[in-house]
Amino acid sequence: MTPPAGLTPVDVVVVGAGALGSATAWQLARRGADVALLEQFELGHLRGASHDTSRILRRSYHSPAYVRLAGEAYDDWSCLEQEAGEPLVTAVGGVDLFPPGAAIPAVDYVASMAACGVPFAELSAADVTRRWPALSLPAGTTAVHQADTSIVPAGRGTATMQRLARSSGARLVDECPVTGLVDHGPSGVEVRTPATSYLARRVVLAADAWTNHLLAHLGVRLPLTVTREQATYFRPPAPERFGADRLPVWIWMDDPSFYGFPTYAEGGNGALVKAAQDCGGAVTTADGRSFETDAEALQRLAGFVSGLLPGVGAPRRTVTCLYTLTPDRDFVVGPVPGHEAVLVGLGAGHGFKFAPTFGRMLADLVTQGSTGSDISGFATDRPALVDADFPLSWLV
Repeated sequence: MTPPAGLTPVDVVVVGAGALGSATAWQLARRGADVALLEQFELGHLRGASHDTSRILRRSYHSPAYVRLAGEAYDDWSCLEQEAGEPLVTAVGGVDLFPPGAAIPAVDYVASMAACGVPFAELSAADVTRRWPALSLPAGTTAVHQADTSIVPAGRGTATMQRLARSSGARLVDECPVTGLVDHGPSGVEVRTPATSYLARRVVLAADAWTNHLLAHLGVRLPLTVTREQATYFRPPAPERFGADRLPVWIWMDDPSFYGFPTYAEGGNGALVKAAQDCGGAVTTADGRSFETDAEALQRLAGFVSGLLPGVGAPRRTVTCLYTLTPDRDFVVGPVPGHEAVLVGLGAGHGFKFAPTFGRMLADLVTQGSTGSDISGFATDRPALVDADFPLSWLV
């Protein structure tokens, strides 16, 4: 198939200027590639999953592959900090909390970190409350502490990668929806938009909840579930009790699973405590989601948090985002079968901590055809993405 005349030639088109797309554009541009980063909404919009304040960066994961990748993420965040000339990672320590009979097995986390040589400490409930009095744990709860668990900024981190991409020569085009993708084989991929249409050597889709909208142009669909999630900020009467010197990042490793942060001075939220439920939201669509607070989910979260963090105060405000989940909750990194010039990067609702790493890996695949990172479990044609009967498993 011969591409039509009048297309703007470019090395790479990256679709989606959230954290993963912005990281990819930055990594490609710093390597000298001619990159166009296209965003259907305004830069920094609130409709996806890369806005607001804080995200968790941690080494504790359920498999050695993820623990190793998390180690790479720390290095990639450090690279981003150095190039940006500003601090982005705030180390506060973290505890994974396992009640008796927890739905998420502690042994997977302990064994995975041990296999990768990551230092950690196993603590009793008494150990935890003695060290962090803000936490009140049920009897029999155990914890795994990892000292360099950190907080990274969401909106600011994404904007930083966009700034670096632009300064390295990338074209950032917002309010620019992609209306068509045509694979012309060796001639490249046509990317149609209402304004300029491009002929790209490679295309990277980092569109999260809109991934299947774009893949539909190629006759491809992934088994993705989009959920509408929300996080709530609480205002404690005595915020000093919940500062980073008194409270770590915490994750409740059960079903339902909750997580939260100490007070964190980002976006004017220095005196507020953020908490959320993981995968607690209703199934929705990218364009049909609501921005209204789910009162039942808020009540469930507030009830849990008030027991875990006595004195945390009343909810002050709630923000929403989207999770785009694979059946196995694993990432998607790699080419689309049958369309090798089109690559997908998707974080499955826990990818922000790996954002600079996604950018590096996708840039490797575009420029070299391979990456030194282990992405063997993230292929677009793995069983979880091709077996219609693959069971859903979202707890990580």
